[in-house]
Amino acid sequence: MTADGAARPGTGGWLARIVTEATAPAVLVTVLLVAVGWHSARSGLGGLGWGLLATLFASGVPIAYILGGVRRGRLTDHHVRLREQRRIPLLVGLASSAGGLALLAALGAPRPVLALVAAGVVGLVVAVSVSHWWKMSIHSAVAGGALVVLASTFGPGLLAGAPLLGLVGWSRVRLGDHTVGQVVAGAALGALVAVTVFTPLH
Repeated sequence: MTADGAARPGTGGWLARIVTEATAPAVLVTVLLVAVGWHSARSGLGGLGWGLLATLFASGVPIAYILGGVRRGRLTDHHVRLREQRRIPLLVGLASSAGGLALLAALGAPRPVLALVAAGVVGLVVAVSVSHWWKMSIHSAVAGGALVVLASTFGPGLLAGAPLLGLVGWSRVRLGDHTVGQVVAGAALGALVAVTVFTPLH
C-alpha cells in the first residue's frame, strides 16, 4: 500500500501505465476540445480552429507549467502524484482556463466550445477545493466528464463506452496512485459537472 492507501502496482503494471498515459487529463481534454470544436461548425475547419485555440488555454498552458515544474524539481512527475503538490498546478490550470474562456467568449467561439471550457473551469474549482484534503482522481474525473460530453455531442450510444471508466480507474489503483474510492468519486464528479454545466449550455 502507498501512503495514500492505494494498492501498489503488481502484475499488469505495464498495461496500467499505458492506460494512464493514454487517458491523461491533458490528452483527453485536447481530444475533447478538438472533437467538440470540429462538430460545432458546419465547415469543420473553422470549428477545429476554435477547438485548438481552446486547447492552448485548457491543456497547453497547464501541462507546460507542470512539465516545467518537473524539470526544476518542484514537482515529482507530470501526473503530480503527491497531493501536497497539486494545488498550484490546479490553480494555474484554473486561471488559464478561465482566461481562455473569457477570450473565447469575446472572440465569438461556438457555444459548445464555450460550454466545454466552462465545464472545465467548474471542475477545476471543485478539484482545487477537494485536493486540499483528499487526493481525488483527476484522471477519472476527466474521463467521466468526457463520456458525458461525447454522448451529449455525438449521441447517447456513446454511453456504451462506460466500462472504459472502469479501465481508467483500474489503472490508477493498479499503479498505486489512488484508492478505489478516489477513482469512483472522481468519475462521479466529472460526470456530474458535465451533466449540469456542459449538457444544458452546449
